[in-house]
Amino acid sequence: MLFESSEQFLNAKQHAITVFGMAGVGKTRLSALLRKDDWFHYSIDYRIGTRHMSEFIVDNFKREAMKVPFLRDLLSSDSIYISSNLTFDNLSPLSTYLGTPGDIEKGGLAFEEYQKRQEQHYIAEIATLKDIPHFIERAKDLYDCNNFIADTGGSLIEVIDVENPNDEVIKTLTKNTALLYIEGNEDDAQKLITRFKKSPKPMYYRPQFLKQKWAEYKQLHDHKTDMEVDPKQFASWGFEALLHDRLPRYKALATRYGYIISSSDVATIRDAKDFMSLMQKAIQNR
Repeated sequence: MLFESSEQFLNAKQHAITVFGMAGVGKTRLSALLRKDDWFHYSIDYRIGTRHMSEFIVDNFKREAMKVPFLRDLLSSDSIYISSNLTFDNLSPLSTYLGTPGDIEKGGLAFEEYQKRQEQHYIAEIATLKDIPHFIERAKDLYDCNNFIADTGGSLIEVIDVENPNDEVIKTLTKNTALLYIEGNEDDAQKLITRFKKSPKPMYYRPQFLKQKWAEYKQLHDHKTDMEVDPKQFASWGFEALLHDRLPRYKALATRYGYIISSSDVATIRDAKDFMSLMQKAIQNR
């Protein structure tokens, strides 16, 4: 969905935007601001965690609870129930389920189990992105919302092939929404790395990249077995490598199919009017 002019975008009866970029550049903040001005906020991570992976997440809670005799008896007799309280602002249930590979005694997962959960996330994210047209219609039908913003996770770029013009997810997104890249800077990247170490977010790696970085990390630290890997240290190291790998692919997606605004400009947005002005500038600058 590319526009011939900024006026064409401004005068459209409906607006649908898919915003993407690395975590921490303001995607969710922007979406929350627009929601206050009657935009429908569709959070990809929230949809993944509450719809397409909710059963995996809750079953994992139950699996851990069944290890405790007191809770096992209550669960077995249906005396208690366990659910996930995942929200737009709290993705911990999803992050905890996806986990990190490494020493099980330090909270890690066996590498094969981690790969299985990564595949589940891959399938769930594609399904969630393909749900966007349905939610655009749903927003209009149920809530009379003509304006829609899809708030994607950082792993959007991992589940598409920018080089493939027939990529189904790209076709779905570009047919139904305008793609908007919020471009961060090096300072944003360093802040994100520091924040990730304190509070990890859901992570998805392309399978080949994961295998490559897993082997590289073990070699760097002279680990002979998977269980020698400290999961927290690998998570931080792997995240930084993944972040820098993603940045040029974000830019390529935006250059081919969408628009670009800077994270510093997003930080100045106060309401939908400010956002529309920035979108106009982005369209003019394409």
